[in-house]
Amino acid sequence: MKTDDLIADLARGAGAVEPNAVARRYATAIGWGGFAATLVMALYLGVRPDLRTAALLPMFWVKLVFPGALFAIALALAARLARPAMPLGNLPRLLFVPLIAVWAIAAAELAGAQPASRAALVLGRSWSVCPLYITLLSAPIFAGAFWAMKRLAPTRLVRAGAACGLVAGGLGACIYALHCDEMSAAFLGSWYVIGMLIPTIAGAILGPKLLRW
Repeated sequence: MKTDDLIADLARGAGAVEPNAVARRYATAIGWGGFAATLVMALYLGVRPDLRTAALLPMFWVKLVFPGALFAIALALAARLARPAMPLGNLPRLLFVPLIAVWAIAAAELAGAQPASRAALVLGRSWSVCPLYITLLSAPIFAGAFWAMKRLAPTRLVRAGAACGLVAGGLGACIYALHCDEMSAAFLGSWYVIGMLIPTIAGAILGPKLLRW
């Protein structure tokens, strides 16, 4: 059978592709995953009681914008990796922009602090649980992102899985920030990054196994 005939046979009877199918699928999956993560945070961890006061501080918004930027870039990457041979453009490089920005703020913060207080700025009071909570809150978003990706046509499975993991980690960190009362850029640039890195690595490992089609 000729290649053209094979393509015609495979395409015969296929319906029209739903407009914005990728965006709708991700919106549904990540929306439900984010709702579940927010519910878990509110019921089991609790929203920080001084949220209104904290929202007046610039660092509170840095805590949201930093993981939110990584989430948005990773989501754009995931949407492109869901299609075979779709160019990624500058999106992988853009991931370094929020990282460099928060590390620059952290470096300035540490440089201006007394040597005796620098460890406290990095460790805070919750360094031992922060990555764990971010990872746990990422879990339902991780499942939703993989569900959406699986029903599309990814071919670069390691990258696709890592993008799904970072989508989950970024949004999970945003949700965790509503509970976390740490206000140090050094803490954010250390333990939040680790918390987002865990689902990203897990996604890269699981991608070839779970996204194969």
